[in-house]
Formats: sequence, structure tokens, C-alpha cells
Amino acid sequence: MSDSATLPRINGRRLWDRLQAMAAHGATANGGCNRQALTDTDRIGRDLFLDWCRQAGCDIRIDAIGNIFARRPGVDADAAPVLTGSHLDTQPTGGKYDGVYGVLGGLEVLETLNDAGIHTRHPLEVVVWTNEEGCRFDTAMMGSAVWSGAMPLAEACALTDRDGHSVGEELQRIGYRGQEPAQPFPVHAAFELHIEQGPVLEAEELAIGVVTGVQHMSRHRVFIDGVATHAGPTPMAMRKDPMMALAALLPALFALATEQGPEARVTCGFVQARPGSSNTVPEQVELTVDIRHPQLARYRALEAGLEAAVQDACARFQLEGKVSCFWEAPGVTFDPDCVAAVAQAVEALGYSHREMVSGAGHDACNLAAVAPTSMIFIPCEGGVSHNEAEAITPAQAEQGANVLLLAMLERAGVAA
Repeated sequence: MSDSATLPRINGRRLWDRLQAMAAHGATANGGCNRQALTDTDRIGRDLFLDWCRQAGCDIRIDAIGNIFARRPGVDADAAPVLTGSHLDTQPTGGKYDGVYGVLGGLEVLETLNDAGIHTRHPLEVVVWTNEEGCRFDTAMMGSAVWSGAMPLAEACALTDRDGHSVGEELQRIGYRGQEPAQPFPVHAAFELHIEQGPVLEAEELAIGVVTGVQHMSRHRVFIDGVATHAGPTPMAMRKDPMMALAALLPALFALATEQGPEARVTCGFVQARPGSSNTVPEQVELTVDIRHPQLARYRALEAGLEAAVQDACARFQLEGKVSCFWEAPGVTFDPDCVAAVAQAVEALGYSHREMVSGAGHDACNLAAVAPTSMIFIPCEGGVSHNEAEAITPAQAEQGANVLLLAMLERAGVAA
């Protein structure tokens, strides 16, 4: 690449202003964002993004699962695009930058090239993937899963939220059930820009994470069945109380994570007792267990350990327990050429950096199955994400987008 002083740079102020403008839609009282997939606020956010894309002269396509593709043409109209993007949907008490930064950082790359009059051989595209978070509709990275062929369109459209509204119905209602087929097309290279969502970069005082892959992960639903009875007359020793099994299960799960080393992750993010009455012993407890590890053998040990821990806890209290996996994302190793393009960009810009494996799942995991892909991380304050306190600085946002710009230019080729 050219000398650092002559390299193109993104407009950091424009990027930051747009991040704050998007965050106003679904803004929460504590400074975060609640813009869940296919809600009215999601529609407004999508509409705003499309307004900016049209002002930038992009060609727009929307596919049958609601994924948005905004294209900046290349000199070679037949060349496969270089793709970037992420998602606009958030957690119920999410932050302003998770996903959104990758979308608007990608748009800023296109805007910067427009401003500089730089033309690329390959087209460039920015994508918004539908329902990455998987909080309203219980399948994470859904839009990219359908597009990549990992999930049938009909199955995704049939997913319902807790109020019974389906993905298909909500896509239609908000006007984002597109006409384009939700299926992969040739992609020359793909990059996803994202906040780290962890504390490593900040702790090591580094500007950029060059992401080489993503760890194995899955989500499991556990049901423990007991017998509902009155809280007063029934002695403790005579109850079939699923909460007792839960009390034994949780320490066993956390001990399991310790056994599998410091890279192991076990999270119980949802617990519900039924019928949910304060003076009734529950007849059933439901919980979800998220497990993750970058090493396949240890990940499989976590899976097996979860099943054994549930059965052991239930046996102690003569209860029935069942474990079912409802989502899984195998570990991913990213494309060496795309990783090299990111590393080359970081070196050219002189930013401090390290290689790292992502602890969180991203749409890039699905893309990697059908296209050369890699990711770029920037630090976030305290490593906090999926939280209203999620924070980055304008300088960090600008640095990550500069890396994305140069990596995309390297793969797209600057036209003479």
C-alpha cells in the first residue's frame, strides 16, 4: 500500500453522527437501544439506512428474508462484489454500536470513495442482515443463515415471538419482505466490522483485533419436570420440586466450565418456573444454557457434560429432565487472504493490533461457509456489550472503519 500519509481516510465525524442518529430510534432511558428485529423501530432504522444509501447513489435490493443489500457499482459490472455489513437489530436493553457500527462503517467506506472519486474494479456492497440477535425470534444470525443456505426460508418465516407473531407476518407488516431470492450469490470477499464485545483489546491497550476465526457455540433448552403442589402443607422432603434440581445443576455447570479451561463459556441466560405462582411448588422449570469453546474437543466435552449434569441433578430428586439443542454455530476459521488484507491495512495505518478468535457469534460465521470472509474488531469500554452501557469512542470508530476501507480496497482493486 501507499505511504500512510497518502492513504484515504473515512470521515469520522459523519460516521459518528450517523451512529448517534440511528441510536435515537429505539433509544432507552439509560442510554442504550431497544430496536428488536422486525418491530416498528427496526423498520424506522432500516428506512433511515436506505435514505442514506440512496443519497450515496447505491442500488438497493431486499431479499425474501428482509436482508438489505446496497451496492456501489464497480468498473467491471460482471465482477463479484466485495461485501461488508452487519445488523441493525438490538437486544431489548442493548447498546448503540453492536452490529450497527459494522453497517454504518460499511456505508462510510462507500461515502468516502464517492468523496475521493475512487473507483474500484469489483462492486462494493453493504448488507443489513435480518434478526442477528435472535432475542425476539429465537434463532440468532437468522438472515445470514437463510441467505447462506444454513436455514430454510420457510422455517425462518415460521418462527414466532412470545406473542405468536411470525417472522413472515412481521416482514410483510413492516414492508421488508423483499422480492429477491434469499440465497447466496458470488462474493469476491467479505468483511464484518464489529466491536469486540469483550475486554481483551482494551486491557492490552490495542486499537484493532485482526479476527482469524470464531469459536464453537450452541444454545440448549433444559426442562425439569416436577409436581405442582401447595407451598404450605407439603413438607420439603416430600416434594418433587424442579427448583431443587436447578439448585444442584447450576454449580455443576459452572464447575464444568472451570474443568474445560479459561476459554470455556457456560451461560444460563433465561430461567422460568411454571405456573409461576409465589405459593405453589413449580411443576416445571425451563432454562437455557449457552456453551462455547474455540477447541472442538473441549466444546464436545461441554455438550456431554451439560447432558450428564442435568440427568444427575434430576436423579437426586427423582425428577425428569430433558435437554435439547435449539441453535448451533460450528467454529469457523476465516479466509487467509481476507485476514491478510486486514492485517496489511492495520500495518499500513500503523495501528496497534493483535490476532484473536471471536468469542461471540456473528453473521460472518454464515458467510464464511459460502464466501471468503474475515472480521475486524475495535475495543469497547470495559468489554461491555448487550448492555445499555455499551460504549466506544469516535476515534476508535474511525480507526476500525479506516481498516475496513483499506481492506476492501485491497480486495476490490482500485481502477486505473
